[in-house]
Amino acid sequence: MAEPSLDALIEALRRLPGVGVKSAQRMAFHLLQHDREGAQRLAASLQGAVKNIRHCERCHTFTESPVCSTCLDATRDSRLLCVVESPADQAALERTGSYRGLYFVLMGKLSPLDGVGARDIGLGQLLQRVGDGSVDEVIVATNFTAEGEATAHVISEAMKSRGLKVTRLARGVPIGSELEYVDLGTIAHALSDRR
Repeated sequence: MAEPSLDALIEALRRLPGVGVKSAQRMAFHLLQHDREGAQRLAASLQGAVKNIRHCERCHTFTESPVCSTCLDATRDSRLLCVVESPADQAALERTGSYRGLYFVLMGKLSPLDGVGARDIGLGQLLQRVGDGSVDEVIVATNFTAEGEATAHVISEAMKSRGLKVTRLARGVPIGSELEYVDLGTIAHALSDRR
């Protein structure tokens, strides 16, 4: 017996990353059977976020204001600009408490096989952002995947051609790990990037 509202809920939940049919069904059944109040809160929160959240005019992250609080923070070092793939990556860097510069959020990464090019990830906006003369160093903090490395290369070349200093996040052996258990690629990068 198919119920259109239930089927629509399951299909909506399947849009989340990593959620298949069975997981979506479990979530839908849980919300409807055990937590209808939670379902109402979830629906209201989603509607509010979709209505109120936009991209920051300067860095592209999510914000409810035209310019986000990080970009407006006068205590941040405007000479440093860290380029990340997503707001989640920005949040991870912020949680470290060790970076006090500004950000630019690409909202993606280059992926030619998926049809994602430089225009799709905001490279033009990034070039405008660094063109104001206030940025001295661009820190490329894309992920260490094939797509992230390609994105980092394109950004680095574009920044270097404009005379900017470009650095890349270091990579290597994680703190607290034992070498015999670290994969060979990580060890090789740690050796070549040693300081």
